[in-house]
Amino acid sequence: MAGGVGARFWPLSTEAQPKQFLDVMGTGKSFIRATFERFLPSVPKENFLVVTSAIYKAQVMEHLPELSESQVLLEPMRRNTAPCIAYASFRIKSVCDNANVVVTPADHLVTNTVEFNRIINKGLDYVSAHNSILTIGIKPSRPETGYGYIKQNCETEISEIYEVDSFKEKPSLDVAKQYLSDGNYLWNSGIFMWNNNAILSEFKTQLPNMYADFEKGESVYNTTEEQAFIDNLYPACQSISIDYGIMEGAESRCVIPADFGWSDIGTWGSLYTHLEKNENANASVGGKVVFDKSSGCIVNIPADHEAIIEGLDGYLVAYYNKNLIVCKLDDEQEIKNLVEKLK
Repeated sequence: MAGGVGARFWPLSTEAQPKQFLDVMGTGKSFIRATFERFLPSVPKENFLVVTSAIYKAQVMEHLPELSESQVLLEPMRRNTAPCIAYASFRIKSVCDNANVVVTPADHLVTNTVEFNRIINKGLDYVSAHNSILTIGIKPSRPETGYGYIKQNCETEISEIYEVDSFKEKPSLDVAKQYLSDGNYLWNSGIFMWNNNAILSEFKTQLPNMYADFEKGESVYNTTEEQAFIDNLYPACQSISIDYGIMEGAESRCVIPADFGWSDIGTWGSLYTHLEKNENANASVGGKVVFDKSSGCIVNIPADHEAIIEGLDGYLVAYYNKNLIVCKLDDEQEIKNLVEKLK
């Protein structure tokens, strides 16, 4: 899934060049490129599908030249993750009726790719033999308020895989601390695995109108008529997430706890946790930054720029393409709303 804007990463991430196409970490690879390479030990390149906004087709092909154009599914407008996954599921059905599928955002960070692929392969083995919806839960390392949580229940007959008790919204700090203390709550990674028939069955049961709409195109998927069908379908399609639309009401849902250095890097604060810091807990990316009487700050400027940060405590300072933001890191969840005021 590569169609989001990443508005909370403004000014680096914009409508024209969203986060998935950026090298935010300074590794020399964009998020979408790193995601593609991370899956290659488990998934042959011809089995990848990228679902993205039509306006990003050229950028996807630039970052993933190994893929053919037919592997890039184009949404004419954003309609959240359930329609995106329904579209991909019907396309997959047209070429492989009994496929086992991994669904992942294109803009996450994973530092331990060996452990990541072990978890992916174990999960794919599980869904190939069980009619269950499986998600990856990340073992929490702190009381994070920016992620949803999964409450795990008893272990299944397969080691490491647990039944899901419930899904939880992003909590307050006090609730997040309680989750961490309880020990049976996991961060919701947004990475899912299932047999394609299992997810289509869930769509038919829980989102029957959406299922019926996409089913009407069964004769055109993987043909030259597919794009016109999708362009006509999407404007009337319900905008709903896979979590609300499917996961919360799925008949059989499981979670596999994992620890492979994951972060969705959805905010400047989450990036800050992964950066090297000086003796006053300041971190910077890009050009030369001098900190004076400052602590707990993150600064991002272009590589050929310089900055002096004096007298700030816990601030974000980011400059890119003539756009500047200066705000408290504690207030970063408001960035998306603040950017709207510029429009």
